[in-house]
Amino acid sequence: MKFQLGTCVATPGALEALSETGEQAIPFLRRHARGDWGDLDADDKAENEYSLTHGLRLLSAYHLSDGTKIWVITEADRSATTMLLPEEY
Repeated sequence: MKFQLGTCVATPGALEALSETGEQAIPFLRRHARGDWGDLDADDKAENEYSLTHGLRLLSAYHLSDGTKIWVITEADRSATTMLLPEEY
C-alpha cells in the first residue's frame, strides 16, 4: 500500500450499485491504496502522485461491470476513505 486508508465507509448509492452488480468494495479499495487511480486522466493521476507526497486528498475513479462510475476518496489526513457515486459528492 502506498498510504493508509483510515476508516472505510461507503454511501448508500455506492452500496446499492455494488449490490446490483454483485461486486465487492475491497478490490477497488485495494487498487486505490496501491496507487492504481483507475479511470482518471493523466493530469488527475499526476495530481494524486503530488498529493501522496504533500498530504492532500486522493481520488480514484472506477467503473463497475455495468458501467456505473464510482469514486474512492481518501481524506488528506488519511483518517477516512469513502466510496461513493459522483452524483453523491
